[in-house]
Amino acid sequence: MSNIRLFEPTISDSLESMFKRFLAPTLAQTWVESDLSPLEMRVDIAEKNGTYTVHANLPGVKKEDIKVRVDGNLVQIDAEVKQEKDIKEDGSKILRSERYYGAISRSFTVAQDVDDTKAKAKYEDGVLTLELPKKATSTSKQLSIQ
Repeated sequence: MSNIRLFEPTISDSLESMFKRFLAPTLAQTWVESDLSPLEMRVDIAEKNGTYTVHANLPGVKKEDIKVRVDGNLVQIDAEVKQEKDIKEDGSKILRSERYYGAISRSFTVAQDVDDTKAKAKYEDGVLTLELPKKATSTSKQLSIQ
């Protein structure tokens, strides 16, 4: 049984594909032509020695365009890919553009609160790595009766 719950506010791939095919005659040509998946964030979450380790694939995202928020046991990753301007000075026009841009957000909860003062984030080669140590649990204390 897993103690990790994912929150996915986006439509699943299969439903989105069905929607595209259903509305294909009415959609803009560039959207219909592209069978590429939209900007997605795939994550792996592991737990070892009191620390959650998260690996999130964020290809094409600049480090300064990633924001990570930890609130108790809720972790949220926001990222934005910005489109580069293609200016054609020789009068040519773009016939097809498959590069993507936009924002994505991913939230999930873990079983125990995260110690945000010791949490670390590293971004390298399109992969965001989070080291999220668990917050020390409070121990019960026996009270002496006077």
